[in-house]
Amino acid sequence: MAHQGRRPAKGSGKGTPPRRNRAVPNARPRPGASKKAPAPATRKVVFDAAPAAAEEPRTFRLGAVPGATPGTWIDRWKQRLPDVPLELVPIEVAAQRSALDDLDAALVRLPLDDASLHVIPLYDEVPVVVAAADSHLMAADELTPDDLDGEVLIALSDDVWGGLALPGTTAARFAPLATSDAIATAASGVGVVIVPMSLARLHHRKDADHRVLAGGPVSTVALAWRRDRTTPDVEAFVGIVRGRTANSSR
Repeated sequence: MAHQGRRPAKGSGKGTPPRRNRAVPNARPRPGASKKAPAPATRKVVFDAAPAAAEEPRTFRLGAVPGATPGTWIDRWKQRLPDVPLELVPIEVAAQRSALDDLDAALVRLPLDDASLHVIPLYDEVPVVVAAADSHLMAADELTPDDLDGEVLIALSDDVWGGLALPGTTAARFAPLATSDAIATAASGVGVVIVPMSLARLHHRKDADHRVLAGGPVSTVALAWRRDRTTPDVEAFVGIVRGRTANSSR
């Protein structure tokens, strides 16, 4: 036979079938094949974004009348707001209201009646009688107004009581003295001085001593600040004074 052993001619329909083009659109995927997720859109990186505004440096100015002891509160402030320095400003009782105009807040002595202020009473100080260390008054553990009958009462130019007068006492014949000078005078045996206990301790002398005056007027120490200056720093200090922790809500 003449055609025996010959290969089929091209296009004759016989032989290996043609392969399917994998790139043909709409081609059916093979069973079990997973679809590829579309490529994520490219994000544009902005290199010229404005930096966050830094807080301006500031100082918290706290006034304190003589005898006030804010040391513990200042320590807590330094722990809680280390980037805000606290400046302690000594002020006098007679000028405490006017001093508040230049302060963030102040520890003052009541009374301080002013509708433009926020005032939070903190604690009361008991009165004490200061006299010479060898005075007969120091023989008692505690004194009453009756025990001062006949004593010379030295008036104070920086009086926190607003003019204290006790029946039976005699007013000194010299002009009122500053507390430190009045205590030095009392230590010499000339009269007695009545002050809050913190002031007696502040102006302590070896030749003077003090005893609590039972039934005498108390002196209230308070935190005060202007209503129109209630800043976040003031609120933070109020929270510290009231014993709130950093995580406490108001």
